[in-house]
Amino acid sequence: MEQIRQFCHKWQVKEFALFSSILRPDFHSASDVDILIEFAPTAKRGLTETIQMQDELQAIFQRPIDLIIKNAINRSENWLRRKNILESAQIIYAT
Repeated sequence: MEQIRQFCHKWQVKEFALFSSILRPDFHSASDVDILIEFAPTAKRGLTETIQMQDELQAIFQRPIDLIIKNAINRSENWLRRKNILESAQIIYAT
């Protein structure tokens, strides 16, 4: 949990949540970790920073991750996917 807190502080993540199989009984050794993050309004990020964040999270979780930005999911036209992610997400860090 300390690693997640440090990650969030470094990247100005306001909210860090997990969703999908990591929260269900069917999670197994080959599963990836689905992560939903919301940035602080002052956070600055681009493609390079996003790749660095993904690499750091893969090192923390020791498995592949899918990183989803909450702003992007809120704007998604796929309402069913948006609903499923937002309703199932479990916040593990928030400022």
